[in-house]
Amino acid sequence: MLLDSDPDLISAALVVGNYCHDVLHRDGHIIGETLGGAASFISNVLDSLSPSPTRYISKVGADFAYSVSHPPLVSASSPTTLFHAHFPDPISDEGYHGDRVLKRVRVCDPIYPSDLLELKERFELGLAVGVAGEIPIETLEHMIELCRVVFVDVQGLIRSFDPEDGTVGLVPLKSTPYFNLLPQIGFLKVSSDEAPFVDIEEARKFCCVLVTEGKDGCRVYWKDGELHVAPFPANQVDPTGAGDSFFGGLVVGLLWGLTVPDAALLGNLLGSVTVGQVGVPQFDPVMLEKLKQVLNSMAAPRKGSDANDALFKFQKSSRHDEFQASLQEIVKLETCFQLSNGDVDKCGNCCDVEN
Repeated sequence: MLLDSDPDLISAALVVGNYCHDVLHRDGHIIGETLGGAASFISNVLDSLSPSPTRYISKVGADFAYSVSHPPLVSASSPTTLFHAHFPDPISDEGYHGDRVLKRVRVCDPIYPSDLLELKERFELGLAVGVAGEIPIETLEHMIELCRVVFVDVQGLIRSFDPEDGTVGLVPLKSTPYFNLLPQIGFLKVSSDEAPFVDIEEARKFCCVLVTEGKDGCRVYWKDGELHVAPFPANQVDPTGAGDSFFGGLVVGLLWGLTVPDAALLGNLLGSVTVGQVGVPQFDPVMLEKLKQVLNSMAAPRKGSDANDALFKFQKSSRHDEFQASLQEIVKLETCFQLSNGDVDKCGNCCDVEN
């Protein structure tokens, strides 16, 4: 839903979704305990690349174990949301998230509309990125009132949780009250595993639907058309958070004034980088600087009501192929960074990418 132009718009984006504790299991053994939750992956992208400020509303328990750049609200009555993710060894190329068994072991309090009352400004973009049922419909409705355009990750709307062991399942979007809000949502992100539970043909009548397809890139559906956006090569180690990094990259691209397909291309790149590391990825600073240079050359950051223009340009720009080629070159930096085990000096010395 679009708001009239408002001079009191201060922040470009509002992100609503909890931080979590993630425990990763592979072949029956714990291989890692990491910071999780969509907010952690999305903030990692936005803090690194966004041309504009972002506000975060998240909630954790007193047991929260990580230091984060955007302090969350602390619940006095519940622990931090905890997920256990069980993967086979090795993870199949075809499975992506499909071969993961995810269990919600503990859950924090929801984010209530009252938690957003401290927000005095309105926002260009709002991201509802729940992972554990932490965004009630009333909160999403309040976000729609606060934001020009709302982006929603469908996983926060259609996940179900087994009452015995917390195993995550999916229910049809049409069976939830959230379905009636689609006409007021700008963008809906859906993974290929979630797509069977979302009537894409129906949803695209109301909003732009982005379906992430892992190693195959993503597809963009809107009322009058659809297109495929190319992937980038990835060495998959841990698929957790790839969709969140994609979503963050998409929003960053839109904030820089890119068309939707160009912004989705940036999302695909950041998703491919994410799967190459366990947990929230460490981005190569050299790669980030190159990305900013390319984004600056593609389009100047847009502010105020001008930002809406970019959100609804669904055709590829005339420079889409050039942008893709530039991103392909930047992928080499990340590969170099990983091969050098995160040593920035070694990476800078062994990889020379043109501006």
